[in-house]
Amino acid sequence: MLKEAISQTQLREWQQEINDISAEFRLTITFNQIDVTAHRLQAICINQNAKERTCQQHQISLLHYMRALNDNARSSQSSTEVYHQLIRDEQGLLLAGLSFSAVNDELDKPELFAPLSAIQIRIADMLSSAIRVYLSSIDFGDQSKVNVCHDVDLQAFIDAFDEHIWIKNVDGIYIACNKSVEQAWRKSKEQIVGKNDHDLFDVRTATSFIEGDELAINTGSTVIVSECEDVDANYNKIWLETIKAPVKDGLGQLSGVLGMTRNIAEHKEAQEQLILASNVFQNAVEGVVITDKDGNITDINQAFTDITGYSRDEVLGQNPNILSSGRHPKSFFERLWNTLLVQGKWHGEIWNRRKYGAIFPQSITISAVFDKQNIIQYYVAVFADISVQKQNEEKLKNLAYFDPLTQLPNRMQFMSLVEQELNHSNRAKKQLAILFLDIDFFKHINDSLGHVIGDEILVELSKRLSYALSDFDVLARLSGDEFVVMLPSIMSTDSVTSSVDKIRSVFERPFILNNAQSVRLTASMGVAIYPSDGDDHDSLLRNADAAMHRAKLDGRNNYAFYTESMTKQAVEQLKLQTALHHALANEDFYLVYQPKLTLKDLSPCGFEALIRWHDPILGDISPAEFIPLAEKIGLIWDIGLWVLKTACLQGVEWLTQGKTFERISVNVASLQMQRNDFVDKVRQVLLETGLPTKHLELEVTESCMMHNPEAIIHDLKLLGAMGIALSIDDFGTGYSSLNYLKRLPIDKLKIDQSFVGDIPHDVNNTAIAKAVIALGHALNLQIIAEGVETEEQAEFLRRNGCDLAQGYLYSRPRLSDALTEFLPLVNGIK
Repeated sequence: MLKEAISQTQLREWQQEINDISAEFRLTITFNQIDVTAHRLQAICINQNAKERTCQQHQISLLHYMRALNDNARSSQSSTEVYHQLIRDEQGLLLAGLSFSAVNDELDKPELFAPLSAIQIRIADMLSSAIRVYLSSIDFGDQSKVNVCHDVDLQAFIDAFDEHIWIKNVDGIYIACNKSVEQAWRKSKEQIVGKNDHDLFDVRTATSFIEGDELAINTGSTVIVSECEDVDANYNKIWLETIKAPVKDGLGQLSGVLGMTRNIAEHKEAQEQLILASNVFQNAVEGVVITDKDGNITDINQAFTDITGYSRDEVLGQNPNILSSGRHPKSFFERLWNTLLVQGKWHGEIWNRRKYGAIFPQSITISAVFDKQNIIQYYVAVFADISVQKQNEEKLKNLAYFDPLTQLPNRMQFMSLVEQELNHSNRAKKQLAILFLDIDFFKHINDSLGHVIGDEILVELSKRLSYALSDFDVLARLSGDEFVVMLPSIMSTDSVTSSVDKIRSVFERPFILNNAQSVRLTASMGVAIYPSDGDDHDSLLRNADAAMHRAKLDGRNNYAFYTESMTKQAVEQLKLQTALHHALANEDFYLVYQPKLTLKDLSPCGFEALIRWHDPILGDISPAEFIPLAEKIGLIWDIGLWVLKTACLQGVEWLTQGKTFERISVNVASLQMQRNDFVDKVRQVLLETGLPTKHLELEVTESCMMHNPEAIIHDLKLLGAMGIALSIDDFGTGYSSLNYLKRLPIDKLKIDQSFVGDIPHDVNNTAIAKAVIALGHALNLQIIAEGVETEEQAEFLRRNGCDLAQGYLYSRPRLSDALTEFLPLVNGIK
């Protein structure tokens, strides 16, 4: 065995030398015998104060190192691992191994080691060479030589190295040098030992060497004192690096300085390559980001900052997902990582987010960097901002799918969108409408004014049509003066005719040309409905075109449905819409008033103003028919203001005549309450007419609460603070939220006539009426019942505590001059 073959004297000397080197150069050193057949290690020498776990880690690392040598023809040391030197016999059989690691007391885990310095590696090599020289002289087959002692002195130790090595004492006197020094300085050992620097060199060189000694002594550690360029014996350019370290004895006292000069030409070349690589890294146009194996960023280049806006300090240690745009699903990144781990590389496009929020596209290549054991150590991602490329692609796409004049979708794009929407409508069992529009006599515009003016009109028309349609509708230009509209998810023909009406309104305003000349246009339109008029985009467009031509045959400036019955219904709807616009402009509406009475003594307590409309052509039209239409086409606001102003003027007229009444109530539509300026408009009407607020009551429906209830409550409180009475109309038929009811600043609840009609015979209606009365009184509200027509109803309501009533039993709605019996004069004077 190796340990038995080494003399005890030599073992003691090695133990002392290992202890000294360990203390001097802060190394943990283990010397292990290797039993190759049993794959086992046995400690020969270990430095004093070495930790048990560190020694165990040395042996584990040495076994791994030996296994790596067996698996691979070549292997290299790493300064971040335990450093090993193996010793073999003349036949190449492994005998022993020396293991070295830097002492680092700050590390929590002894199996992790700090990198060895250059001087520590050189010292390890020198110690290993000295032991290797001794062991090579032992004949392990001849036991008679086992106890033969072969001393290895310091001179033999340093002569084993090509580097220049010398030692000075504390007085600067050279006490040792190796053969490399003799050759380099062209002086024999006898000429060097015992001399100082001034004895050997010129003043400038000697001073420089002495300053290097002082630097090492003052620093108390290994220092690089100089680097210089030189030539070797063959006149090859080399780089020399001089390292010095203070030498201390076993008591820690300074005993001299150790110096070593070595050729670092390969190191300098590698350094230059690193500098070149670093310059390329920092000056690359593409962004580069490097992460560790866990995905944490370890480095970026300047292009990364230029592209993303993040500085180096902001991203170091962060995960690249700080750039995530949120556009990609989780499955996208799962596929990316699977490809990267299996193939070692992934290339593609990713949408990321810049520091200040802007989303941008990038082309990126991510590569995994493996070590010699094929384990991933780093990831490198190289990416380029392709925003401009995407913009160019979008421009090409526009040329293919959009009309270059109006920027609307062209026929190809429109057909594609219709096909998608048809699939959706088929699954959702919904209807869809195609509206084909052709400008009447547009050829005359091109022939008389020129195609340039014609194009300007088409662009202006496309803008007007886009504004008139909703965000869900699709407008496209097919060719020339032909446009087409897709109306998705329509509920009925009413919604189609409403869109048609909006489109027709676009042509009401003239088109102003550059020379201030105005041109008026009209259009003919045809409508086809999915699925009744076709089940694919070709048939729908063809049938809508056919309907448009029928509209032209009917006199142009018109529209027609492909289905005749729908056309008739749409025509009637259009007539009513047109008449409603004229009625508002001509003030063809008028008001009637229905008295309200106190049930207790049937004394009058006010009136409800009700709108009526008589059209010269269509005749009397019920409010139940034209009020919903006014809400649908956006006229309810103007009509509502007209009713309010007219009722206030009537009240002022009655007061001027000396007549008395409590309040005139005016109905307010839900859409009116949703206007931000509703309260201001009411205040303005009261100021303009002069009606005192104590004579006005506003009736709102429960449906008002369905849209922004907090704002509605705020506005009602403002109205109540002005002295206006407030009541809930048709209570129980709409929203009916008791949570909001208790918060509303109202004065009255009105029982809807649908609950009054069958009283007292219908059990359910009587129960509801009683409940509403009880609820209202619990909230300190007056209760009024509408639609009272019989004495039985009135008696039931009176018996159950209802406060007020109105209905045909007392009076139908009348014109203002027919209400004398309900308008007593002040103090009874006539």
